[in-house]
Amino acid sequence: MNKLRAQEIAASPVMANVTYNGTPIYIQNVSNDHDIARIFPLDDPENEQEVNLSSLVEH
Repeated sequence: MNKLRAQEIAASPVMANVTYNGTPIYIQNVSNDHDIARIFPLDDPENEQEVNLSSLVEH
């Protein structure tokens, strides 16, 4: 996923269908300096992690 689209999704009040390794996730924010997003699985909000944008897939 490109950085601009990830930032749009993170800023939008509408939930986008995005997955990380096949798991539906929520994008909390996107780094301005690196191609990294802070995410968590929809079914496990306590499991926050930072991942490369290239690992995210929008469906």
